[in-house]
Amino acid sequence: MKILVTGTHFTPAQAVIEELQKWNGTKIVYIGRKFTREGDDSSSAESQVLPKMGVKFLPLTTGRLQRKFTIYTIPSILKIPFGFFQALYFLLREQPEVVLSFGGYVAVPTVFAAWLLSVPVIIHEQTLVSGLANTISSWFADKVAVSFPDNTLAKSRSVLTGNPMRQELISTDGVSFHEQEIKEVISLVHKEELPLILVTGGNQGSHVINEALGEVLEELTEQALVIHQTGDSKFQDFAKLEAKKNGLKHPQRYVVRKWIEGSDMGNIFKNAGLVVARAGANTLLELSYFQVPALVIPLPYISRDEQNINAKFFQRAGLAKILPQSELSGKRLLEDITQMLKDLPELKREASRAKSLVIPDAAKRLALETLTLIRQREIA
Repeated sequence: MKILVTGTHFTPAQAVIEELQKWNGTKIVYIGRKFTREGDDSSSAESQVLPKMGVKFLPLTTGRLQRKFTIYTIPSILKIPFGFFQALYFLLREQPEVVLSFGGYVAVPTVFAAWLLSVPVIIHEQTLVSGLANTISSWFADKVAVSFPDNTLAKSRSVLTGNPMRQELISTDGVSFHEQEIKEVISLVHKEELPLILVTGGNQGSHVINEALGEVLEELTEQALVIHQTGDSKFQDFAKLEAKKNGLKHPQRYVVRKWIEGSDMGNIFKNAGLVVARAGANTLLELSYFQVPALVIPLPYISRDEQNINAKFFQRAGLAKILPQSELSGKRLLEDITQMLKDLPELKREASRAKSLVIPDAAKRLALETLTLIRQREIA
């Protein structure tokens, strides 16, 4: 049995791939982006992680519709037809029995090509509101898996699965650390009686968050331990912050990485007092599972204001406080973090309410829905 997975929301995709690999005889191929973003030659997380998992990775060159005109707009539009024919070629060559899509611009030509070839399609929507790519893809999908019961995308064909979380993230009991330095900084939580803060912009990182944090690293490491995931980009944030670490009064209190392994991230979540992050649904659901209060900085200019909607939803659930990107600065970031650390006991009690939003076996549910779609097509 061969399953083709596609999309740009890699974290839930990885969780379901791990589940599918438990089924004997299952082969998985992934169509994804080679680079993190247009105009940046930094390799995507999926292109680096999947080959290590034994998954065949096929980079797709395609474009997307952009909300504002940039120097990449016209070249991006011109790449859309090329992406469709490349996806069609991959499908004809690989002959998958089903396509599982996790959204984003890479997924659209793949889903459309699968529909033309009568290959069954299931798409997963991780957010509260559907973006343009998944809305288009839903027109050609046999089944739509949603993470929240209120999502109305293709209601007649939808099934509630929840948002998949990687097993290595949630099963940290007895799991050793991947990186010694992360283990060491977590050990300081009890030794120095300081709270642990995780700062992350997701797999791609966030340049504006990285810059703001860099401005107040000295002050922040006076009162807390900090683990920082920068992502990898043309701005070279990781290299700059790694250099800045050496000049800190307490360099042992700051760990900076481009990416963090899932098992390490699970151990971080279990010990973190506070997380500073974007407002992606996947990140916020993971924090809900671990009941970690969050200061969220929604990414603006996203289709249908997705991250602001996510942020407000999880704020009402008790998990998050919101810092708009338009108000972000090093000074404001430090002020908000300092205040939240003072209120941490109450914030943790509030965050515990958000765990009810999580469906723990979402990866298994989505894997079974995918396999069921194959069986239904065989019977038909």
